[in-house]
Amino acid sequence: MRTIRRAAAVLIYPAILCLGVACERTEAPTNSRPARGPRADLTASTPNTDWLARALSLGELLSDDPRMTAWTDAPDDPMTDPITVVPFEFDPGRTHLVRARWLRGTGCPTNATTFDGSTSTSFSDPACNALAGGGDPKDSPGKNEGLLLVKTGPTTNDAAAGADLKGVKGITLTELGYDIRKTTDPVNPAGSHCGAGAPRFNVVLADGSLHFVGCRSPTPVFTTGGSVAWQRLRWGAVELALATPPIPPASVVKSIAIVFDEGTDIGLEFIGLAVLDNIDVNGTLVGRGPGN
Repeated sequence: MRTIRRAAAVLIYPAILCLGVACERTEAPTNSRPARGPRADLTASTPNTDWLARALSLGELLSDDPRMTAWTDAPDDPMTDPITVVPFEFDPGRTHLVRARWLRGTGCPTNATTFDGSTSTSFSDPACNALAGGGDPKDSPGKNEGLLLVKTGPTTNDAAAGADLKGVKGITLTELGYDIRKTTDPVNPAGSHCGAGAPRFNVVLADGSLHFVGCRSPTPVFTTGGSVAWQRLRWGAVELALATPPIPPASVVKSIAIVFDEGTDIGLEFIGLAVLDNIDVNGTLVGRGPGN
């Protein structure tokens, strides 16, 4: 509760200006790093104007919270997986309208195999092939896992799908990101939901402050190698400095979670789901569930 009050106090002023959409910033950051690919316009308006209040009310959600249902196939192995991404579902009203799972066959293909009935061919999507930086090397081609986050029905339902990032406590944060199953066209609703408030990173720093990095706010960098089906989004030091509230350079992390709490009544997409892969923390990619 103390964390929520602190975050609320910091956010009152930017919330008034920026509810529901990314703030319009006409001045380029003075120390902006070179973009690794074209920046897409993700600032299209959305009817959702309460994501910030909802995010604050949820506060710090983690898979080991007694209110969560966490989903793992096996215990984490810190020797081989320094960072793991554990799906959880927050559903205190038992509405059964949210779902979070790593699922085979849903991720961004890297060194996968296709079969046309007679010939097998290697296939990697341009968004996650070697030229674009590749994917999680431990996500074997035979599994190709993706993180499915779903919220069915109205956004006002007090429920969320998410994933807790284990192994991040104490790191100095320099970059966040993920691959999302979506086209680059900012006016095309096809593909995963991508809003100002979901899917978002909830970042709690060592001082207890709570910060939000949403799919549309702050505007991410689209890295080179995107495709018609997948995009690689990154928030580096420049973008993190535009988070809500800003994440200062050299910030030390207490916890990070991914939260998806926008339903089928929110557009552009009105789909209430997102498929993510290759969750990025400081360049370390996680593209599979723990134990898989």
